[in-house]
Amino acid sequence: MNEKHAPILVVDDEPEMCWILENIIRKAGFACMKALSAREAIDLTKSKEFGMAFLDAKLPDGDGLDLARQLRKTYVHLPIVIVSGYFYQDDLTIEGALQSGLITAFVGKPFDHDEIVSIITRNASR
Repeated sequence: MNEKHAPILVVDDEPEMCWILENIIRKAGFACMKALSAREAIDLTKSKEFGMAFLDAKLPDGDGLDLARQLRKTYVHLPIVIVSGYFYQDDLTIEGALQSGLITAFVGKPFDHDEIVSIITRNASR
């Protein structure tokens, strides 16, 4: 594991998606923690510092972009990536979130493993 970097947070209500992202992240050499809801993610961030967050766009108890806004209030420089099968890269909502700096990147489902690794390595060097 890459001990010099804080763990990466994965938030998705689908356990299988968390498992896939966790495995990609760990194989890239980074520690990882998961949350299955927005509430669980907020609770984790109160007790743990993260180096990056991958957030599902649609969660059972909230919206991924709303969660990003909550995280951004406390963690101004946290790289946040929205992962979604609901939105697309050229969606106005996503474009606005990227342009405003609310999110660092967007990944559409299904995604390529190399795309995830590229985002992690690009942001780990910040």
